[in-house]
Amino acid sequence: MTQPTRRRVLGGMAALCAMPFSGKAFAGDLTGVTDSEIVIGTTTSLSGPVSALGVQARCQAAYFRMINELGGIAGRKIRFIIYDDGFSPPKTVEQTRRLIENDRVAFLFGMLGTAPNSAVVKYINQKKVPHLFLAVNGNKWGDYTNHPWTMGFAPNARIEAQVYTKYALEQNPNATFAILYQNDDLGKDYVAGVRDVLKERFDTQAKAVSHEVTDPTIDSQLVALRATGANVLLSGTTAKFVAQSIRKVHELQWKPMHFMANGAASIKGVINPAGPERALGVISCGYMKDVADPLWGQDKAILDYIAFMKKYFPEGDPLEGYNQYAYLVSEALMTVLKQCGGDFSRENVMKQATNLKDVALPMLLPGIRVNTSPTNYFPIREVQLMRFDGKGWQRFGEIIEGAG
Repeated sequence: MTQPTRRRVLGGMAALCAMPFSGKAFAGDLTGVTDSEIVIGTTTSLSGPVSALGVQARCQAAYFRMINELGGIAGRKIRFIIYDDGFSPPKTVEQTRRLIENDRVAFLFGMLGTAPNSAVVKYINQKKVPHLFLAVNGNKWGDYTNHPWTMGFAPNARIEAQVYTKYALEQNPNATFAILYQNDDLGKDYVAGVRDVLKERFDTQAKAVSHEVTDPTIDSQLVALRATGANVLLSGTTAKFVAQSIRKVHELQWKPMHFMANGAASIKGVINPAGPERALGVISCGYMKDVADPLWGQDKAILDYIAFMKKYFPEGDPLEGYNQYAYLVSEALMTVLKQCGGDFSRENVMKQATNLKDVALPMLLPGIRVNTSPTNYFPIREVQLMRFDGKGWQRFGEIIEGAG
């Protein structure tokens, strides 16, 4: 692989950071914006049960350091404030109030977790603070009617389930579906996504069985689903239980077309513990280029990312998907700020976040675009399927969009 250079990673951002600022006065709410800086805040889990996910905010902080070294955005440096909530909703409330009322941030970016964000979403919207590109997986984060200042980013579980169901029906119009789902927003979105596609056929072609996050195993649920005779299985749950489902399906000698959540597609964290030989043929989906895939070894976006990690976040692992996601979503935010044209009022930041048109971020798979509107708060609705071949994920087929 050609060694990426500092010039390579900096060059792609130069035009964005050099954008002129007119000095024009804006009438909107300019809280958190001065002539020299934009203050952005986030809460994440630097401690607690999912502290590994806190690396996303640390990577984003590194990204903003790069932007500041290049001169900032419209002549302003970004000050990014990160508070640890330990993945505890009461702590999220405390830290979010601190960011808005004491630190007076311009907006919030990349806040982690469904439960933490659920605890503060009403308050944030009452305050009319942009609450952008959350690190969550749930259809409710696209509810522009009730939460007009809040937006997720990655394809959510409902969209994934729609895509999986559409593909399964293309392969077999009479397919029957078994759905293992975690009894929370993530899992319920999987059930809803299958229902979106099957519509009135859901009751006759699908069977859903839930489990609790506190359950030690999901063996009994899979035995019950196996008994339905379904030839398609969706594991709409988190990493621990997806690994268990792979093992149990193999043990039962059940051979359904097995789909698993994108968020649990880690080879290191899920496939290897389950046993690669048991996961052969399992299907998931993706929307980002995979740093570990030799196909992208000379891709400019990947080389830029590796150069960024080496210079600005050397303690981070470039092969870690959380870092790659953090880099991607930071690119999306910079696109929003560029579109602001120097007006970083809260109203205009939200206006631009809801007017992204066919944005081809370099780290996205070819053909996948970011699109938002005042009535579409799902920035990415497209994915590409990928199948585990015993060694790695192999992408196949066309880009597929959710059911609408």
